[in-house]
Amino acid sequence: MPRVMGVDIPGRKRIEYALRYIYGIGLTRAREVCRQAGVDVAKRADDLTDQEIARISEVLQGYRLEGDLRRDVQQNIRRLISINAYRGIRHRRGLPVRGQRTKTNARTRKGPRKTVGAVRSKEARSALKASKS
Repeated sequence: MPRVMGVDIPGRKRIEYALRYIYGIGLTRAREVCRQAGVDVAKRADDLTDQEIARISEVLQGYRLEGDLRRDVQQNIRRLISINAYRGIRHRRGLPVRGQRTKTNARTRKGPRKTVGAVRSKEARSALKASKS
């Protein structure tokens, strides 16, 4: 497993897909980095030479990636929360931020369902039915 920018990238994958394991790199940027570094995108990550890895790392120095990018994203969210922007309030409450519906979906943000109302056991229900009749 080659190590690029402090991240172990999977060696058996093509380099254009392996670079995507670095936070902040998608497919387009991975291909652009390979083109700038002069590396064939079809090459497997294990097959890269030390010089190719060095060239890729050199090209990646020009981008904001990994820890710096994560810190920037967190600072942006904290700023929205502190100025009481609508998006900040949604972040604070753990609800979807980008206008999605919440009546039925949004389970990823909201977590598992919390049942509201009385939940009765089978015995309690049968006793209730018997008392009503």
